[in-house]
Amino acid sequence: MMLVLRRLLRKRWVLGVVFGLSLIYFLTSTLKQEERSIRDRTLLEVKDSDHRIPWKVRFNLGNSSRQITQCRNSIQGKILLTDELGYVCERKDLLVNGCCNVNAPSTRQYICKSCLANGCCSIYEYCVSCCLQPDKQPLLERFLNRAAKGFQNLFTAVEDHFELCLAKCRTSSQSVQHENTYRNPQAKYCYGESPPELLPV
Repeated sequence: MMLVLRRLLRKRWVLGVVFGLSLIYFLTSTLKQEERSIRDRTLLEVKDSDHRIPWKVRFNLGNSSRQITQCRNSIQGKILLTDELGYVCERKDLLVNGCCNVNAPSTRQYICKSCLANGCCSIYEYCVSCCLQPDKQPLLERFLNRAAKGFQNLFTAVEDHFELCLAKCRTSSQSVQHENTYRNPQAKYCYGESPPELLPV
């Protein structure tokens, strides 16, 4: 069997077919990738330069007869989570619909615990919750209006207030110095306009 396979691979026409198929695969995948990048670039250019974010209104699940069927949440926390209504809860208090259980004793809405006056927090979930406060809307609008062109491309994918806060609170280049050290390791998640204060080493 191996002998037959070796003889077959030594024939030039077999090698030519293998090479031809490899070349066709390479060219089609390259063209598809180029088409995708052109389409993405065109979408970004066509998007309204005045990209509007639909801001969440204050909605208190506990005092409303309206039943919310599904919530998005911050997902990643081992202990804490933030839902799109601004509630922070322990993972064990998360309901099956993705919302925090507002009747759990530790659940709080729009909590800024661990956040400094500049909008930098030591806990990601508190950063997102604090950022979701309705009074933070003007601050976030100023940020979007002043964002550098590179940031605008990143934030055009953001659909609403919750997604903006998730993205803004993730650590960014503003939170680090020399690309490998946090400016302030105790407050590295920021929704504010200015970077964390630089702590002396």
